[in-house]
Amino acid sequence: MGTPVAEPAVEQIRRFNRTVAEGIGLLEDRFLGLARPLGEARLLWEIGPDGADVRALRGRLGLDSGYVSRLLRSLERQRLVRVRVSAADRRMRRAELTKAGLAERAELDRRSDAVALRMLEPLNDRQRTTFIAAVAEVERLLQASMVRFTIEDPASADAQWCLNQYYAELNTRFEAGFSPAVALPVDASAVTPPAGALFVARLRGRPVGCGAIKLRGRTHGLLKRMWISPSARGLGLGRRLLMTLEQHAREAGIRIVRLETNRALREAIALYQQSGYVEVAPFDAEPYAHHWFEKRLT
Repeated sequence: MGTPVAEPAVEQIRRFNRTVAEGIGLLEDRFLGLARPLGEARLLWEIGPDGADVRALRGRLGLDSGYVSRLLRSLERQRLVRVRVSAADRRMRRAELTKAGLAERAELDRRSDAVALRMLEPLNDRQRTTFIAAVAEVERLLQASMVRFTIEDPASADAQWCLNQYYAELNTRFEAGFSPAVALPVDASAVTPPAGALFVARLRGRPVGCGAIKLRGRTHGLLKRMWISPSARGLGLGRRLLMTLEQHAREAGIRIVRLETNRALREAIALYQQSGYVEVAPFDAEPYAHHWFEKRLT
């Protein structure tokens, strides 16, 4: 949603990727010197000592079902992993590490630590501090770049989870609490195409935010239920969510977008003002609203 990416920036990222691949040993057939490729090693680490649902593994790693199944079959043949039907949901499969798998994962951790030490030990204290800070910032920005916004069925499990988290947070932040039964209703049909849309933001397959727009004829759009999980704040997702909703309105031919908000949501109010929204007279009877905003799209 930002400005077009310049070619020198793309080349810089490519050089960075090549340097990282060399530094952590991705150029070798055996990741970290063990008799397995990177994909299998990463899957062992992600399954972890507590096990993991296969569907969650696919989402977290962004891999297709067939590839994950092949990796799991290979690890099962090596007696490092067991895949069983989940006791909680017979439709789900769950992967668990065997005793040998746990030992292999511990060895992966040990060798990963050795790679990190090999990177850090040649540096002086100032360089190490700079390096660690830079790595933390790159990780944060990589996470931001991995978030995807998609239009979601308002009745889906992820959409409902986001909305319930949003309601719970408002209940703690508003002076008199919050109840969706008291607020102006947002019917599912009003945020389902073509009448509107509800977007869900996901990071590694997990929902981390949502936002909806109601398209009122050809005149204006009303933004509702905008929320970013505390775990994903600081990544610029609130601004991206706002831009995503505005772009959806543009594509629908809408030229004015409106929203209302509570005075307790100071960060949101600041974002709206920085994004070109101006305060206007109340345009609805939302009982929890103290401020009404409007923006004319260009």
